[in-house]
Amino acid sequence: MMAKIEDLRAKSDDQLSAELAELKREQFNLRFQAATNQLERPARIKEVRRDIARIKTLQTERSQSAQA
Repeated sequence: MMAKIEDLRAKSDDQLSAELAELKREQFNLRFQAATNQLERPARIKEVRRDIARIKTLQTERSQSAQA
């Protein structure tokens, strides 16, 4: 997990925004698959949700450090 966080920290703000958009799209698709009982990996929903939270946390940290 630490490797995942370090990979995210190495990305630029634009790359983080793009990855966030991609994860939100995936989350939307996973919700539809869950609603129609076509979901292959239910644990993926939790993984995506946590990855979104990690990116948002990094974005918040960067914006706060830029203001200080």
